[in-house]
Amino acid sequence: MKIYNTLTNSVDTISSISNTNSLGFYACGPTVYDLAHIGHLRKCTNDDIFIRTLRKAGFEVRYVMNITDVGHLVSDADTGDDKMEKAARAKEMTAHDLAEFYEKDFWQNIDGMGLLRPDVSCRATEHISVQIAQIQQLEDKGLTYIIPNDGVYFDTSKDPHYGELARLNLEQLKEGARIGLVEGKKHPSDFALWKFSPQDEKRQMEWDSPWGIGFPGWHIECSAMSMKYLGEQFEIHTGGIDHIPVHHTNEIAQAEGATGKRPFVRYWVHYNFLRVEGQKMSKSLKNFLTLADITKKGFSPMALKMLFLTAQHRDELNFTWDSLQGAQKGYERLQRKVAALLAEAHYPNWSDVPGYETHTAQPETKIIMDQFKVFMEDDLKTPQALALLWKLVKKNQASDLPALKEMTEYFGLQV
Repeated sequence: MKIYNTLTNSVDTISSISNTNSLGFYACGPTVYDLAHIGHLRKCTNDDIFIRTLRKAGFEVRYVMNITDVGHLVSDADTGDDKMEKAARAKEMTAHDLAEFYEKDFWQNIDGMGLLRPDVSCRATEHISVQIAQIQQLEDKGLTYIIPNDGVYFDTSKDPHYGELARLNLEQLKEGARIGLVEGKKHPSDFALWKFSPQDEKRQMEWDSPWGIGFPGWHIECSAMSMKYLGEQFEIHTGGIDHIPVHHTNEIAQAEGATGKRPFVRYWVHYNFLRVEGQKMSKSLKNFLTLADITKKGFSPMALKMLFLTAQHRDELNFTWDSLQGAQKGYERLQRKVAALLAEAHYPNWSDVPGYETHTAQPETKIIMDQFKVFMEDDLKTPQALALLWKLVKKNQASDLPALKEMTEYFGLQV
């Protein structure tokens, strides 16, 4: 199987570091301070399809996702409030209750979309000691410094490979262009590993550490927790394209700085944005859409998933209500066709249809199915694969039910 790898800027063939069929897969999960929106769901759907395809291709995948419930500051500049603390004050809730409420909402969305749950779901607040231990490793190697009354920072000048993922030119990186001004920071790209609690204020979420009371930076949680569950080096790490220049770049610096091993991750996979009616999604524009907003209008979560399938994961997708209406009609057509073919073949339920691999398909169907697998295993070309599903539906033959079932399993479509 092949996937576009941001690290190499090429479509690479996936292989295991251990020369087995086992893969470690880490997905950047939600910061649980607000409702999950359909942009998050597109990212999670891409992860789901990727993992299903890897498993269909014969890999054993250990799927790990983090839950950010502390440390994600409003600004990538290591300034401003922690999103959790800020939202808790605004909603007059404790940070713990806020995190619990929105994490529950997130999992309800995952289940509603019929997506696989991770093998391991890890909360940042439950792994503080692991994060402190990794910061200590970096300190022991002389890669950190302390800004009094602010925090412990990673010195990016000590990392000769810093910025390779994002292809950053550090000589041209200007203060304030990517990282805001923090007094005492040695270099524009340096970032916080541990932030000190304000002296005149007690935070809801803070812990003791060798450097003082405070809380971990956002980036250290992903390095520490992914390594805890997948090892010092593993195969696949996913996230949005907005994570490339800061979050994932800093993850690599921390992990490789702590262990001295390169590469930290073999394949970095990034998903493009979802726009709504051509605009960036935001509450101020009143186009912040959730799965509940979709279903309240009578649309199926599977219709939303089918809409997601119409664009490859690396391409931007524009959501419109008209396009969702089209996807809904397509989904309903698929349901009708499957129901008719099940009745014709005398199968009581979809689950009674035999697996494709145990079924002798017609030559034409086998050609379609083989091409479907080629598209899915070549950088997850879902639009082309979806077109082949419709080609099979158009044949309208009950003998093709096993192949149709196989295709819907790749997509996680519930018909």
